[in-house]
Amino acid sequence: MFGMGIDRKNMMIIIVIFAMFNILTRESGLETALFRMPALLIAITFHEFAHAYAAYKLGDRTPKQQGRVTLNPLKHLDPIGTVLILTAGFGWGKPVEINPRNFDHKVSMSKGEAIVSVAGPLTNFIIAFLFLIALYLMHTMEVFVGPEEWRTMLFRIMGSCVMINIGLGVFNLIPLPPLDGSKILMHFLPYDGKQWFVRHEQIFFIVFIVLWMTGMAGEIIVPMLEAVFSGMDWLISIPFGGSMFFR
Repeated sequence: MFGMGIDRKNMMIIIVIFAMFNILTRESGLETALFRMPALLIAITFHEFAHAYAAYKLGDRTPKQQGRVTLNPLKHLDPIGTVLILTAGFGWGKPVEINPRNFDHKVSMSKGEAIVSVAGPLTNFIIAFLFLIALYLMHTMEVFVGPEEWRTMLFRIMGSCVMINIGLGVFNLIPLPPLDGSKILMHFLPYDGKQWFVRHEQIFFIVFIVLWMTGMAGEIIVPMLEAVFSGMDWLISIPFGGSMFFR
């Protein structure tokens, strides 16, 4: 995600309260968190880098000046989000700040913001696709050489990279502030629709928080995640003679 007009202080308070509740009630253990952590770091780093790189290529040097056009995870990690990655199994990156007024004249500010917005989720889908191909190569061609325990561990980490990148991509496409999907939707709305959306941004943000804290977001995301995964798996499985997941 990149910077929105939402009060980030209030957003962080609400999210941290929810996160602490999640830490106290979740059932997954340290081992699961350790397998998720590399996947989360990869997903967040590439997601934020994609936003920064897209804005920079469109003419906005703000991300470049702030050192965000890099794949160094340390440049993209938010302190609170990083702590939650280690403790709760989920987290977020530092939003990329952009100035749409700096975009070149080849695109409008609205279109430029939409391009920057879609760059993050699209990159997550590409990363997931590549990791899924790697899983098929390891499984079908047995390219991994080493102890079986290491192979199993690598399979779990790569599997997490697939699912977490798909999940992050799908989640950010929800058209509610402060997610990327809201900026993408804004580009396609007529002028009056955009003004209405901006005036009610705080309400949409509250809806976002309610969906997340009640677990309803999962009811929306999981079917979409499964659909994206099934589509990727079907496409990749063709040259391998069938799916390694659905027999």
